Amino acid sequence: MKFFNREKEINEILHILEGEPNLIYFIYGPINSGKSTLIREIITNKLDKSKYIPFFIDFRTRNVLNVDNFIECLFEVDEKSKVDDFREYAKSLADLLINGSEELSKYYLGAPIKIPKSLFDKIFTKKDKSGDVYQYIEYLFAKLNEKGKTPILIFDELQMIKGLTLNGNRLVLWSLFQFLVALTKVQHLCHVFCLSSDSLFIEYVYNTGELEGRARYILIEDFDKETSLIFMDFLAKELLKSELSKEQKELIYSYVGGKPIDIYYIINEMRYKELEDILNEVLNDSIQKLDMLLNKLDYITPKISIESEIIEIKKEDVVNALKLFKTKYEIDKKAISTPVYIYLIKENILFLNPQKGILKPQSYLVWNAIKRVV
Repeated sequence: MKFFNREKEINEILHILEGEPNLIYFIYGPINSGKSTLIREIITNKLDKSKYIPFFIDFRTRNVLNVDNFIECLFEVDEKSKVDDFREYAKSLADLLINGSEELSKYYLGAPIKIPKSLFDKIFTKKDKSGDVYQYIEYLFAKLNEKGKTPILIFDELQMIKGLTLNGNRLVLWSLFQFLVALTKVQHLCHVFCLSSDSLFIEYVYNTGELEGRARYILIEDFDKETSLIFMDFLAKELLKSELSKEQKELIYSYVGGKPIDIYYIINEMRYKELEDILNEVLNDSIQKLDMLLNKLDYITPKISIESEIIEIKKEDVVNALKLFKTKYEIDKKAISTPVYIYLIKENILFLNPQKGILKPQSYLVWNAIKRVV
């Protein structure tokens, strides 16, 4: 499917890239709002390839529980290289990327950082691994800068590294973001973008990494209503080879709102199902998931840790919090106790906008389920 819309966000990110690297940018938004699709569209089709080289670190399929897991995600090991000196290898890799070879084309499709096997093996034999890791990356990026290229370092699904903090590796997280600050604000060697739907973890990283004045947020929301209706017309033409009526579009929006992936699913299913059946199916699925969550609270008492204090989550408090959304799509986070809204965010029921302090359901489907269940 062709990429749709997001011109405002694309222009904002391209404007950032045109300037000197100076900040870490957190690209965040509700689940399936299109964050990864947006950044891949920019990498593939919008970048001036004579200026930039992207390095794409995708944590999507990994639950990073320790330092070794983290390092494995950063790199693509060059098994064929016989080079022992990382500086020599970094220089040769920089030359390959500068000359527009096949090697370069991989990076515009989303590739991690290439590393010689000898250095990779050496890193894993050391107790303190991060020093060699960061030294190699810094040297490679410096060489690219010398040749007139600006690296772009992208971490997708950043929340997958939260396991580092759960296993007592907070220092690793701190050192990573101090290194990223050095790459951006101090040395201006590369642009850094961190993508995540977990706004709680982004807040944690912001505080743990001591990023005040060193980082900014870019919010990728679901589509507004006007854009959603245009998107439906676009999809109907692409998938159905026909048009939707105004009534059909309004009905779809009333169920799934502006969630791109939900709109796509509905219209794609219309190729062989009735619209009303599809909408009832997806809504019932959302209702059942919420109902199961609430039923579980009859037997299990979840616990949330806040500043070393363990707080139990009661079903009554969860239900009362959800009732606030029966008439409103957005509420101030102060209206719900912190442990309860943290629990609902962790369960992918609510989404927090940390810049505005606003809570809302993860999607219109979830909102519709809340209104019917509580």
